[in-house]
Amino acid sequence: MNKLALCFSLTVLGLCLATANLRAADAKAYQVTGPVLEVTPTTIVVQKGEQKWEIALDKSTKGANVKVGDKVTVYYSMIATEIEVKPAKADKKK
Repeated sequence: MNKLALCFSLTVLGLCLATANLRAADAKAYQVTGPVLEVTPTTIVVQKGEQKWEIALDKSTKGANVKVGDKVTVYYSMIATEIEVKPAKADKKK
């Protein structure tokens, strides 16, 4: 479970937290609901079942004035910040 949460956290790091109508209109919007476990100036950690979801915050995040223990619904979208391309291996059939 911790590996899943860590993987998700790394994916979300650097991404902007916003609703679909605030940014990237074509990006799919997601949400997570649960109690707040931790809040820093750049992240919020929300408990969903047995998983801990760490989501990045930035200066444009609305309603970020939350405290540990508050029950929240966080709306977010995943936006690529960089794409690294590795060409597919060529088929060596003759």
